[in-house]
Amino acid sequence: MRHTFAVVIPARYASTRFPGKPLALLAGKTIIQRVYEQARQVTEAVYVATDDERIFDHVASFCGQAIMTSVAHRSGTDRIEEAVEKIDTAYDVIINLQGDEPFVRPSHIETLCHCFDDERTQIATLGIPFGSMEEVENPNSPKIVTDMDGYALYFSRSVIPYVRGNERGEWLSRFPFVRHMGIYAYRREVLSAITKLAPSPLEQAESLEQLRWLQHGYKIRVAMTEFSTIGIDTPEDLERAKSFLEH
Repeated sequence: MRHTFAVVIPARYASTRFPGKPLALLAGKTIIQRVYEQARQVTEAVYVATDDERIFDHVASFCGQAIMTSVAHRSGTDRIEEAVEKIDTAYDVIINLQGDEPFVRPSHIETLCHCFDDERTQIATLGIPFGSMEEVENPNSPKIVTDMDGYALYFSRSVIPYVRGNERGEWLSRFPFVRHMGIYAYRREVLSAITKLAPSPLEQAESLEQLRWLQHGYKIRVAMTEFSTIGIDTPEDLERAKSFLEH
């Protein structure tokens, strides 16, 4: 079965750590325009879901498609659901591409799309091998463990699994620790269903939204990639991104 895909990019202006982040300039283009253009290399069905007229007008200025959404949403997933409800065309799979990922590759999006060749896939996301134990131990880099078919068993800010019988510095050579990349894709009906779920105990404990879906029984396919991205959460991240582009 051939699926139809759309990319929706949630973008808020009122970020606590970096207000106005989507409109910040990175080598002559805004962050949101760079994300949009990367997605357009895969599909013409790309939309920015925003709650701010400044972002809406900016997307329109470079001939992009933007949708105004409520200011009351508590997550990007909820914002995406409202946007999809307003899109005239019906799509089988919706890709949630964060608006602060200007270095996302077309291959990331294509890899997610291929996950839905398996009819068991309800939600898909990406994982990448960790490069060092220092990275593994960073609580801001969620870890994933999967079953033998590549479906997520758990996501955690803690180091999982515990590698018994080995010094901690040797763990990475004993087990392939996987870092979660926060790009998602959902079957249309699944997206609608998960936005109606109440927060779960695991989600509240770890502050990871995907644990709500797992705890309610949804299957999340984890596709592996070799290519990392540089997410921009703070002005300092933006400076590092500028240095990356220059070099």
